[in-house]
Amino acid sequence: MSLLQVIDITHAYASSRLFRRMQRQTAVLSGVSLSIEHGQCLGLLGTSGAGKSTLGKVILGLEKPQKGQVLFQGIDLYHADTTARKRLRRDLQVVFQDCYSSVNPRMTVEQIIAEPLQNYEILSTQELKRTIGELLERVGLNPDHSRKYPHQFSGGQLQRINIARAIALKPKLIVLDEAVSSLDMVTQAHILSLLKELKSSFGLSYLFITHDIKAAYSISDSLAFMEKGEIVERMDDKSQLLSSNHAAVKSLVGSVLSEHPRNRTLKA
Repeated sequence: MSLLQVIDITHAYASSRLFRRMQRQTAVLSGVSLSIEHGQCLGLLGTSGAGKSTLGKVILGLEKPQKGQVLFQGIDLYHADTTARKRLRRDLQVVFQDCYSSVNPRMTVEQIIAEPLQNYEILSTQELKRTIGELLERVGLNPDHSRKYPHQFSGGQLQRINIARAIALKPKLIVLDEAVSSLDMVTQAHILSLLKELKSSFGLSYLFITHDIKAAYSISDSLAFMEKGEIVERMDDKSQLLSSNHAAVKSLVGSVLSEHPRNRTLKA
């Protein structure tokens, strides 16, 4: 059984017309289906407005679809009772693109990482402090930073803190929604390396949502491409990337610049 199964998801947003009461539905997702296996990373790619982040919200239980099912560990996320949903929520975590808006600026690092642990675990004060220190070390940060506030960190450091919070409960699946897109190239490389190491150590599965084909290729086992709310191509083996004939895939591949400026060319 797949860890995650998304079956025929359709979703639309209502938008009102100016000076009229009539509302029209703007389709965002149309019959989207995909699956993620245990210990695998699926890279979900597409240009802005393709529906990637909306699909991520549907999978996280934040945006109820108009049609379709989201089965996580075999349980329908939108038809499970409160107890089951809480249990599933423990195993399903997220890291968003904007690392600063993802945390409460008035909370210390210790409080930020402690939040999920206090919701699901019964730990003494000493056990909680030790666990937070171990998590900070695991993501390459100093445990002594636990008393600092978000504004005292760089974007890359704060994203590491968000990752520490996401892995605190040892989840089965983490949705990474453009988690490295706002970081510089060097920091991106460090975060991707960290994510790969954590995936191996904890047996994690990822849904890696991005428009960056190089980042997706670096971390993913398989790839899926979205265009206008639909999955237009799925590759179980990412090595198939360069052989794709789909226009959306070729456009993303063609947008990648050479590492050295001398080898870059401008395309009409």
